[in-house]
Amino acid sequence: MTDSDRRRAYEVAGHIIKEQMRRDASADADAVEEIEAGDILVVPGIYDHVEQVLEALGLPFTIVQPGRLAEIDLQPHQLLVVNCPGNLDSRALRRVAAFVHAGGSLFTTDWALKHVLEPAFPGLVAYNEQPTPDTVVRVEVSDHDNPFLTGVMDGSDDPQWWLEGSSYPIRILDRDRVTVLIRSRELGERWGESPVAITFRWGEGEVFHMISHYYLQRTEFRTARHTGSAFAYGSEKGVDMAAVAPMADGLSLGDVESAASSARVLVNVAAAKKREMIEREREKKASGRRSAGADLSVPSDRTGGTKEDA
Repeated sequence: MTDSDRRRAYEVAGHIIKEQMRRDASADADAVEEIEAGDILVVPGIYDHVEQVLEALGLPFTIVQPGRLAEIDLQPHQLLVVNCPGNLDSRALRRVAAFVHAGGSLFTTDWALKHVLEPAFPGLVAYNEQPTPDTVVRVEVSDHDNPFLTGVMDGSDDPQWWLEGSSYPIRILDRDRVTVLIRSRELGERWGESPVAITFRWGEGEVFHMISHYYLQRTEFRTARHTGSAFAYGSEKGVDMAAVAPMADGLSLGDVESAASSARVLVNVAAAKKREMIEREREKKASGRRSAGADLSVPSDRTGGTKEDA
């Protein structure tokens, strides 16, 4: 699969995701449309490129170089994405932990498990020291009721996700606090740990982590269905593909399915974060109106009646 094909797969997946959200989750779709560049901060990495997925999905973001992370003013309403390998210094790690504790959301990939999550959020997850080879595994949803997995896998979906050579399997240390969102039986049987995507709370915020690189490099066609067209996948999802027909031409169902299932997790996280911010702003405005209303009450005169009464 060429770089151009990968980008096209994510762009077609983005169209399908947004159309599904407009139909099935209009509040999330509206929130996605409201996302601004300052809402999503991306720390670039050497091996993963989540920013390329965001670009293909049409989601604005701001790049923050690793060396500047300790200096910027992170806000609780933001989503911070740290690409693999996640090599941050101790000051940046403390800043990230404080950011999440105050209500921020963190999204990390692959080697950031060892370089970010282990030191910044100790005692929850760890690398199991059994790196994977370059391979592709079948994945399954673990927590079907979790809102972050809405639309990720349903019906006949059977996505195959790529594992980079030397990807870091996720060992759960605290099963009471860590939720497994997506797992792979193949991953567990061959490399000791089945979690593919996990989340946990830290203070007022939350952390999301996925094994391997978020920007999928390849997939595998294990069934005849996978070799079908991107248009067949759109049909399965009940989405009109006319708007992306030239872009979808030549792409397989397997390519677009893998891109869509992984990208939907990130879109769901970003939508939830934006909805949370919008709701907080509404509450703040409502509170301000109530306060203003109280300030506009008619003052009393010295006899105890209001001026209107006098």
